[in-house]
Amino acid sequence: MCVLVVLLAATGIAILELVREQTGTPGFFVGLGLALLPVPPLMAAFRWLGRAAPAPWTQLLFCFGWGACTAALIAILANSFATQWIAAATADPSDADQLGSVAIAPVVEESAKAAALLLVFVFRRRQFTGPADGFVVAGFTATGFAFTENILYLGNAFGEDVAEGTGVLDSVTAATFFVRMVLSPFAHPLFTVLTGLGFGAAAVSAGRARRIGLPLLGLALAMGLHALWNSSSHFGEYGFYAVYGSVMVPVFGLLVWLAVRIRRRRLRAVAGELAVYAAAGWLGPAEVPALASMPARSLARTLARRSGGRAAGRAVALYEADAAALALLRNRARRGGPAEEPDFAGRERELLHSLWMRRATAGPALARAAVMEELLPPWFDPLARGRPGTGPGLDPGFGPTDAPAGVPAQRRADAGSPDLVGADAGQPSLSDLA
Repeated sequence: MCVLVVLLAATGIAILELVREQTGTPGFFVGLGLALLPVPPLMAAFRWLGRAAPAPWTQLLFCFGWGACTAALIAILANSFATQWIAAATADPSDADQLGSVAIAPVVEESAKAAALLLVFVFRRRQFTGPADGFVVAGFTATGFAFTENILYLGNAFGEDVAEGTGVLDSVTAATFFVRMVLSPFAHPLFTVLTGLGFGAAAVSAGRARRIGLPLLGLALAMGLHALWNSSSHFGEYGFYAVYGSVMVPVFGLLVWLAVRIRRRRLRAVAGELAVYAAAGWLGPAEVPALASMPARSLARTLARRSGGRAAGRAVALYEADAAALALLRNRARRGGPAEEPDFAGRERELLHSLWMRRATAGPALARAAVMEELLPPWFDPLARGRPGTGPGLDPGFGPTDAPAGVPAQRRADAGSPDLVGADAGQPSLSDLA
């Protein structure tokens, strides 16, 4: 981790100095200010998608930093070298620029961004659980990359306007801002999300060939779409608008629809899987609908902060994140078996223990939020205690100690060991889920 922090810091200093040299100091600060504008909305949009099972902020900030610093530095150096080499080989700088933007830049830039996804996929496998995580990680990485690239483009445009004395409305800066910030702020995220979806699909695939092939397929699609976008200006006077209207906008709409669908499926999985834990006594029955509703989760955090301060709100946030992680862990294990979740039992015990330590704070806040959001069904009885195998939507045939599809099972005696279960505190046994 320290190595990555040092790498990001070193590349960050290098890329900022390189961009400042190319744009000049005034252009650098103008570009920096304008390039910041689309960053918060894009980050908020990708964070919204991942809220059902949120990734740690440190991971997301690493991805943004990788895109803004390391990937951007690799891209600038590699693209410059390739363009100069082509110009020297062909003795035609215009052809070199065109070939570099269409054939070189998409390959270099998408590969550099994909490296962040690969690092998370390999070293933070627990946080990379499906297409939604690929979507979010790719989005943050590409947003960082676009941020640095926009500083360069806008800073150069400002320098050109200052040199020619162009007015604001007729300036190259205004035109560049309109194209990059208004028409296509989603361009880089759009490309890299395709790579992220490939990694996400690989995360829920059992075969080794699929785990390798799907990310490569996503990367190839990202490069192809990126190349098409870069070549649009070479298709004639209206080439840019044709590619924008017939390709970019429909693909953007498709990915927005897919993001909403992925989010809804995650929340349905949370509701279905947590019902089993509620029936075994690990969660309160009223907590399940609250944990499957993003407004109710937000309300529960607010209620906890009002009554117990920031520490209580933080406890509820961690409880919600652990509950979602537990539900998705069980969902993957139930569908994929031991090949998918070889450490299912150990990870489940870890998450259940974490939930139990915060339940006294989070449980009442979530139950109250469920009531205030009117999420409880008419038949709900607040005085009834759930029993394993009872109640709508439960699946009594699957539990951590009795998992189908070959999910590893713990010995019942071990599952109820005092050091993990905490029987003195009234903590349920994992065997209640069998």
